[in-house]
Amino acid sequence: MRELREILRNLREDHNLKQKVVANYLGISQQTYSNYENGRREIPTWVVISLSKYYKVSTDYLLGADTSYLGSTNLRNTYLENITVHDIMYDIQKFNPSKRRDLVKFIRYLKNSRMS
Repeated sequence: MRELREILRNLREDHNLKQKVVANYLGISQQTYSNYENGRREIPTWVVISLSKYYKVSTDYLLGADTSYLGSTNLRNTYLENITVHDIMYDIQKFNPSKRRDLVKFIRYLKNSRMS
């Protein structure tokens, strides 16, 4: 199970944010926020609640009880290498229905085979 500090770092990076931006939102110093992410300081409950609202995820997700968050919802963010989710969705739209079904079957196969 990932630690809260790791989840917060991943969320911040998923949203292409600097620590300073998140710290400003919270009304704390960048150093204090850095200490949260690096495990040098305990993360207060109010910070967890504030960041769940900021990132639009549940506190359960932040605390590791719910793993349903799929990443940034900004389709223009880089997803893999220099490809965005928008690029992927655009390409999929060009597929005929048969190819789309094949793609869905393949994705389910990968998911069920627990490949990483």
